[in-house]
Amino acid sequence: MKESLTGLLDRFYPPFKKLMPLQTFRYAACGGGNTLLGLSIYWVSLHYIFENSIFHFGIAALKPHNAALFFSSCIVFCVGFLLNKYIVFVASNLRGRVQVFRYFLSFFFNLVINYFILKLFVERLFWPPFVSQLITTSFIIAVSYLTQKHFTFRTKNVG
Repeated sequence: MKESLTGLLDRFYPPFKKLMPLQTFRYAACGGGNTLLGLSIYWVSLHYIFENSIFHFGIAALKPHNAALFFSSCIVFCVGFLLNKYIVFVASNLRGRVQVFRYFLSFFFNLVINYFILKLFVERLFWPPFVSQLITTSFIIAVSYLTQKHFTFRTKNVG
């Protein structure tokens, strides 16, 4: 599966070769796919699972845009880690458990940023939730790439 997906992505790389290194291209392709998956899950869960109403979760109650954010985040966390570990940052020589812990830290950091920006856009500026999530996602993508490249999947200097 890994080789099939890597081979498929690499076939589309030649037109972009002058614009970016292979790792950046793979990150953009995998991240783009994972972002589309996340936005799709967000939209479906916002409109059909949480049906634009308050979601009561034990002792907490989440507004629909927040419930959809956390639901979609659970899925894209798993998919994103696997894509980054096995397709994008294959040169990383950090142990898998270190990578997943660091990925969780960077993911959680991005999720907190996403939560507060989404809260600002939807609850204070009264923008539509999906439009707000689209705008927030574009900012999170840049932050995410930098944290994953330089923290989560960095290559240790050996020697």
